[in-house]
Amino acid sequence: MFAMKTRRLGSGGLEVSALGLGCMSMSTAYGPPADRQEMMKLIRAAHDRGVTLFDTAESYGPFANEELVGEALAPIRDRVIIATKFGFDIDLKTGERRGGTNSRPEHVKEVAEACLKRLRTDRIDLFYQHRVDPNVPIADVAGAVKELISQGKIKHFGLSEAGVQTIRRAHAVQPVTAVQSEYSLFWRGPEAELLPTLEELSIGFVPFSPLGAGFLTGKIDETTKFDPGDFRNSVPRFSFAARKANFALVEVLKAVAERKRATPAQVALAWLLAQKPWIVPIPGTTKLHRVEENLGAINLELTAAELSEITAEASKIKVQGERLHEAALKMTGR
Repeated sequence: MFAMKTRRLGSGGLEVSALGLGCMSMSTAYGPPADRQEMMKLIRAAHDRGVTLFDTAESYGPFANEELVGEALAPIRDRVIIATKFGFDIDLKTGERRGGTNSRPEHVKEVAEACLKRLRTDRIDLFYQHRVDPNVPIADVAGAVKELISQGKIKHFGLSEAGVQTIRRAHAVQPVTAVQSEYSLFWRGPEAELLPTLEELSIGFVPFSPLGAGFLTGKIDETTKFDPGDFRNSVPRFSFAARKANFALVEVLKAVAERKRATPAQVALAWLLAQKPWIVPIPGTTKLHRVEENLGAINLELTAAELSEITAEASKIKVQGERLHEAALKMTGR
């Protein structure tokens, strides 16, 4: 019988399963949306296996993913933690993307109300600013969320892809419970400044793409063909040449996985979990067997020597290609 381990995010008592479930790919970004009924079953099956943190956003669809997650979790609402996000300029009536960001306080409050309806709930457990808005002081954004928290509509404040100075300024107004950014052996950027800052401020870290958008599973190589609607088609790191070069990283994971009778994905997630006790990765998938495979990482114990080996071998490999396309990169680290 699998016993889920839990972790705490931030200093406000938010306790979640050691691995969450990223729900974005069920509705968008990796090609056509998956079957809605099947995804509802998948979300509930993940909870049956101990997952309590479910991650969505108004922009996933837009709106479709929140509606899916809300309906799937409605029967078990009090047993789960729902994280969603605001911050893009999206028409709240039509779902039309107007481009860019919008974290004006009045808009943040309107988005919160709309999210509550779509999620079929009276409170959002973790409300992230999806991307930093260069036109709105972060203190104003934090102040708007603080007001929503005082009203009981929001429980915890989060930031996504924010730079360390932004995090500090926000945290001074309303304590930040968690920061979400990409982090894995495929992208180790957070190690330089972000992780030390989060440790100093007692903020949790929720890595998205902890399997490098699928690359670290070992199931993607230079011959893999993506759906025409898959965002990876426009990502430099997933170009033919980059995939061919970057597969060396998968070989490092495979070598350890064979010795541990595990999979490369499990080793990649176990490595990430071992970095800090306040890291909670949110791998996404549309397949139950992948959920089960990922959960196997929680009880995969890597020794100090094995962790050092993985880190050292991975450090010898210069990963080729940017992690996002140019326009998306410009919206990170602000």
